[in-house]
Amino acid sequence: MSELRERDPDELVQPIILRIDKEDPSTEDEGLSAVARAAVIAYLRAPQAPEWQVWAGQAFAKSVRRANPKMFGKVLELFPEAMVSEVGKAQAVGLPPLPAHDLPKLIAKLQVSGTQLPKSAEVLVSEVTIGIRKSLQMSTGKAAAQSAHALFAWLTEEKGERIERWLSAHAPVGIQHLSDEDFDRISEQAAGPVIQDAGRTEIEPGSETAFVYMKTTK
Repeated sequence: MSELRERDPDELVQPIILRIDKEDPSTEDEGLSAVARAAVIAYLRAPQAPEWQVWAGQAFAKSVRRANPKMFGKVLELFPEAMVSEVGKAQAVGLPPLPAHDLPKLIAKLQVSGTQLPKSAEVLVSEVTIGIRKSLQMSTGKAAAQSAHALFAWLTEEKGERIERWLSAHAPVGIQHLSDEDFDRISEQAAGPVIQDAGRTEIEPGSETAFVYMKTTK
């Protein structure tokens, strides 16, 4: 699945806010999983709403922004209906699509670039797993956006029964950082589209970044 085009000024974008606690941070993989889950949880609350229908018909653009605990609380006050996605110490919330050029001031002033969380040697395991191309060395924020793209793309193509089973298990999402060799090999059995980045930040246009695959957890 390719997103190789410039963003239209009036395009709708889904903001996803990742809570960053500098005193007690989550791991990077917890953050990636929380962001990906937050994106689809928000969508599944009202997939037939007009804004979601328009958004899904474009390039399902997302903007992952970071907020300290105080600002994260303010976001929840502004969007009280939003559901928080929690994975380990990570918390994220997906918002409904909003015009990219006219975000609420609170959201617009949250930083996008430079988001980085500590890596962990512990692998986050789940049947539904996002494979990420390790050699691209994406920042946490960039990898989180690609993870959210991959999970949403899988969601829109997967059969209803598997989705229902996944949701009934509280929608766990594993994260696996893959070498180029493993990325290319496993992507041949991907459960959803392989995401190609538009190249607006950090990496070259057309780079294959992430995909969802089913991983045996036994």
